[in-house]
Order: sequence, then structure tokens, then C-alpha cells
Amino acid sequence: MKVYFVGAGPGDPELLTVRAQRLLKECRMCIYAGSLVNPAVLNLIPQGAETHDSAELDLEEIASLFRSARDRDIDVIRLHSGDPSIFGAVREQMNELDKLGIAYEVVPGVSSFQAAAAALQAELTAPEISQTIILTRSEGRTPVPPEQGLTVLAATQSTLCIFLSAHKLGEIAAALQPHYGENCPVALVYRASWPDEVVVRGMLADIAEKVAPLALSKTAMIIVGHALSREAPPSRLYDPAFSHGYRRGENG
Repeated sequence: MKVYFVGAGPGDPELLTVRAQRLLKECRMCIYAGSLVNPAVLNLIPQGAETHDSAELDLEEIASLFRSARDRDIDVIRLHSGDPSIFGAVREQMNELDKLGIAYEVVPGVSSFQAAAAALQAELTAPEISQTIILTRSEGRTPVPPEQGLTVLAATQSTLCIFLSAHKLGEIAAALQPHYGENCPVALVYRASWPDEVVVRGMLADIAEKVAPLALSKTAMIIVGHALSREAPPSRLYDPAFSHGYRRGENG
């Protein structure tokens, strides 16, 4: 018996990995991340399989399901939205599995920040502008270490991908303007890759005003950085002076 922590991806079932699709189609028991998982993904689970919405469960209740599956020798799909390694709260579940002596495996998924970049048709890095991407969130019920606050991270001038923070967009934009400038490109992508995806583009000076009438929830990605501009310098990858050997590299 094994527990598989499976990334459900951002929403579109076609963005599941082949391995994730196979595991879901063979699944006998699935614990899934509530409304964060597209019902179209859940439709891959065979009829008659045991399913549990983890939004209604605490850690002990999830551990109890793991024990029940172990006693029946049934593999479990623990289905997380996006990629389990990013704000997935998998560590505490793995600790419980270690206590229970249950084996587990992680199947990565496409993260919402990647799906948001795809929706924007944007590259998150740009030569001479930003060669670093930071995945973070604003402080909420889960505290953020002071040295990792948004204004501290903004000093790097990196591209910021901000999770779980759409409800604080105005506050975030105001805090970032002194570091990036009021004309810095920013975008909010709600439910990237879902049928009801919404994309709002703007600048730090006006993005909150543009988004406010839409009343979008926390399930939206905020991306900030000058790399979003199409005016960023071109990569040297296709410069005639670059050898073909460089072009064979993964990312130049």
C-alpha cells in the first residue's frame, strides 16, 4: 500500500501529467483538495472509487483515512492543486505517514504560476531585467518571516509570483511601488486554465482599481515585474555571435 501525493495542476485536466492521469484512472481511494481541484479532473476517477474532500477534514481525520486504507491494502491518491511542493501542506501529512510506516511518493504537477504565465503569454525572466523568479505570498493566517516580507523581496527586483493574496492586491501594489515604480507591469490571473479564467493586466498604480469591480477571490495569481514588458531586452540566445552549442542548452 502506498500514498501518492499527486499534483492536479492548475485546473485544466489536459495539464495533468501522464502519470497523474494513469493513477487517477486506476484509483480506488482519493482524498482531494476541495474546490481547488477542477471537477473535470475528478471525473477521471472510476465510478465506485472512495473519494473524500480534504477541505472538510483536519490532519487527524486525514491520517485516519490513511490508516483505513493501509488496513485494507488500498493505495491512496492524495490529490493537491497545482504542484504539491508549493504551499501544499504535505510535510505534516508525510510526518503522519512516517509514524504509520506507510510508503509515499510525489507526482509533481504544473503550478498555477506557470499556468498564469501561459495565460499572459509571458516569459518571467528577461535578460538584464530579471533572472530570478520568487514564489511567495502575503502574510495572512500563516505568518511570513520578517526577512521574507514583500518589501524585502522587492529589493531584489525579481519577478514576483504572489500566491493566495488577491484579497490584498491594493495593499501589495502600494507596498511594491517604491521598489518597482508605479508603472511596473503587473497582472492578476484568476483560475488560470479553468473555463472561467480571468486575466487583468495593469500597472502597480492602477491594478487594484481595475480588479476591484470583479470581486475575485484568493484563487488568483499576482505576477509583478518588469520582465512582463515586451520592451525588455532580447535574449542573446539567437544572437549570431552565439554558437550552436549554446542553443542546444536547455534554456540558453
